[in-house]
Amino acid sequence: MTKQRRALVIGGSIGGLFAAQLLAKRGWKVDVFERINSELAGRGAGIVTHPELFGVLDKCGIDSSTAKVGVSVEGRRVFGHDGKLIGEQSYPQILTSWGMLYALLKATLPEDCYHYGTNLLRVSRDGNVVNAHFEDGTSAEGDLLIGADGIFSTVRAQFLPDAAPQYVGYLAWRGLVDEASLSEATRKDLCNHFSFSLPKGEQMLGYPVAGADESTEVGRRRFNFVWYRPAANDGDLREILTDIDGVEHVLSIPPHKIRPPIIESMRRAARDLLSPQFAEVVSKTQQPFIQAIQDLETPSMAIEDRIALIGDAAFVARPHVGMGVTKAAGDALALAEALDAASDIPTALADFERSRLPYGAAVIRRARQLGAYMQAQLLTEEEKQMAETHRHPQAIMIETATSAWIAA
Repeated sequence: MTKQRRALVIGGSIGGLFAAQLLAKRGWKVDVFERINSELAGRGAGIVTHPELFGVLDKCGIDSSTAKVGVSVEGRRVFGHDGKLIGEQSYPQILTSWGMLYALLKATLPEDCYHYGTNLLRVSRDGNVVNAHFEDGTSAEGDLLIGADGIFSTVRAQFLPDAAPQYVGYLAWRGLVDEASLSEATRKDLCNHFSFSLPKGEQMLGYPVAGADESTEVGRRRFNFVWYRPAANDGDLREILTDIDGVEHVLSIPPHKIRPPIIESMRRAARDLLSPQFAEVVSKTQQPFIQAIQDLETPSMAIEDRIALIGDAAFVARPHVGMGVTKAAGDALALAEALDAASDIPTALADFERSRLPYGAAVIRRARQLGAYMQAQLLTEEEKQMAETHRHPQAIMIETATSAWIAA
C-alpha cells in the first residue's frame, strides 16, 4: 500500500486553510500549525473577491454563491470634497470579510488537524523528511512543509533572510462601522457601492461587508474603509506608531495601543479632507487600526525540494490591487495541482514555482503602479507625472481591486 503523504502547513490564516483544504481533498494527511493560541475568526477587515477566488472555493467544496460568501455591490462611485457624486462606474462585485471567509474554510477542515499555540522556531531536514520545531518543545515531521505564515514568515526568514518587507512611504487607516449607525443619506450613497474620496496625494475607499454576526442582510452589515495617507518613516510614522505607554513600534501597533490624540488627529483630518459621507464613517468607527503599507517580493517559492512558500509569505502587494486572498488561494491550488501531476515532490515544487513566481511578481508591479502617486515625495518629477495617470476618478474606479489587467 502507498504510504499516505503528510503536509505540515505553517500558518492557520486563510492561505494556510486553502492549502490544507486542497491537499486534504487529495488524500494528504494535513496538519495546520497556528502560532496564536486562540480562535482567529472575527479578525481582520474587508476582502475584495475575484473570479479566480470563487473557482478555488468551488474546488474546496465550498458554496461560493453571494449569499454564502459576501455582499454584492452594483458598481463604483467617487465623491468630491463637497459630497457630490463626481464619477460612477458599473462594476458588479462581491465583497467579503476576513472573518466570513476564514469561518467557511475552517468549518470543513478535517477534525483535529488545526493546532493552536504552535509557534515555529525553525525547520530542519532529514533526507526526504522535513521537520518543524516549535517553541513549546514539540516537533512534527512530514513529506512537505508549506510556509503560509504571512508577511513576517519564520519559514522565509530562515531560508531567504534577504527577502524582507519594505515600507513604501505611506500607511492605511482602516476600520469597520455598523451600517445601522450611519445616517440614511450616507447609507444610500455608500452602502451599496464600492466608493472613493480622493484628497490630493491620498485615497479613501470603502465598501459594505458582512456584519459582526456574518449577516449580509441590509441594515445588519458593516462598512469597511481603507484610507491611504503619506507618512515618512522617520517622522509621521514613528509618531503614529508610538503607543500609549511610549513604546515605539516598527511597522504596526495593536489597535488598543493607539494614542487617543493620534486617533483624534485622524478624525479631524477626515472632516477637513474627505467627503462628508466618509468623514461620517470615520467619526463613527469605534476602533480604527493602522496598516503600514509594505512590499515583499521573494526570489523563490520552492526551497530545498520540500518546502513551499504561498500567499503573503512569498509576495505582499500593496492593497490597491485587492489580490492578497485571491493570490493566496491561487498559490494553494497551483501547489496542489502540481503535486497531483508530478511523480515526486521536488519536481512538483519546481513546476509550482515556475507557474506562480511570475504571477506574484506581476501583482507586485501592478500594485506599485497604482500606489505610486501616494508616495510622490519619493519620486522623480517624471515618475510623479506617470503616477498621476492612476489617480483620476475614472482611472481609480476602473483599476482599483480589479483583475482585468491580468488578462491584458
